[in-house]
Amino acid sequence: MALQFKPGDKAVYPAHGVGEVKAIETREISGNKQTFYILKILDNGMTIMVPTHNVKSVGLREIIGEEQVEEVYEIMQERDITVDNQTWNRRYREYMDKIKSGSVYEIAEVLRDLSLLKFEKELSFGERKMLDTARSLLVKELAIAQGIGEEDVLKEIQKIFKS
Repeated sequence: MALQFKPGDKAVYPAHGVGEVKAIETREISGNKQTFYILKILDNGMTIMVPTHNVKSVGLREIIGEEQVEEVYEIMQERDITVDNQTWNRRYREYMDKIKSGSVYEIAEVLRDLSLLKFEKELSFGERKMLDTARSLLVKELAIAQGIGEEDVLKEIQKIFKS
């Protein structure tokens, strides 16, 4: 059963974050009629057309529920982890894959790992940018999932990492 969204619903598009379904439109492309979700990304106003039959493969998903919010905070609070000492570019690729997965849990892991790494050494420009990306993706979704302001979520995250 494919996910069904309707105009006004919020959905998460991997690596871009939370968007609002603005419309559902049918268009003819190469002689084939296709139905699309017209998604407007909240962070930057970008519009994305997602074929309704393709929702699963592109990773479009619903906003997490209250019970998953707790799990996300637990992931960020874990300290019994080792940030492996692989080369920064391999680590960067691995983190990028996690962000592109669209999984809120994997994005939380990236935020946690990079935040902890920051205490040990200076992050590269790419790592700092990725840390910001992970933070903004999580803040937006956690705020909507909990029905609170983004500033409150940011404060909570800053408390976790005391940054």
